Amino acid sequence: MIDYQRLYHTGIRVPDLDKAMVEMGAALGVTWATVQQREQAVWTPASGAMTVPLRFVYSCEGPQHIELLEGAPGSVWDGSVDPGVHHVGLWCGDVGGETQRLLEAGWTLVAAQAPPADGFGAYTYVAPPCGVIVELVRDALEPMFERWWAGGALA
Repeated sequence: MIDYQRLYHTGIRVPDLDKAMVEMGAALGVTWATVQQREQAVWTPASGAMTVPLRFVYSCEGPQHIELLEGAPGSVWDGSVDPGVHHVGLWCGDVGGETQRLLEAGWTLVAAQAPPADGFGAYTYVAPPCGVIVELVRDALEPMFERWWAGGALA
């Protein structure tokens, strides 16, 4: 079962990552990890598997981190049309199994790192009928993120 106490971030879509970091950093008393820029693998029910340009950063302070996402136009992370809080993120020991359980309970798969036939990958975005999006993230990645938040590389 998902443990909601493993909530560790709030994901916010923004149209301009650098500007959002300045606007929010000092005002909220947070510093930022090193900005990440990559071609992110994502699968959506509408578009299938693809890679999309993504820039993102997390606040270093926790245990509840702020994640800012600047995504390509039309992507799940596009903040140019509908910026603001997009999802909450939880560590999860069995992303595939929990995603499947939620889908069987009437939730919708918004996106995943990999297609369902490949077990969904390291993350999924799922939403109940009320509309909030929950990101389930493989908890084996937590040490990597802890290093990044402490000033190391996200690798």
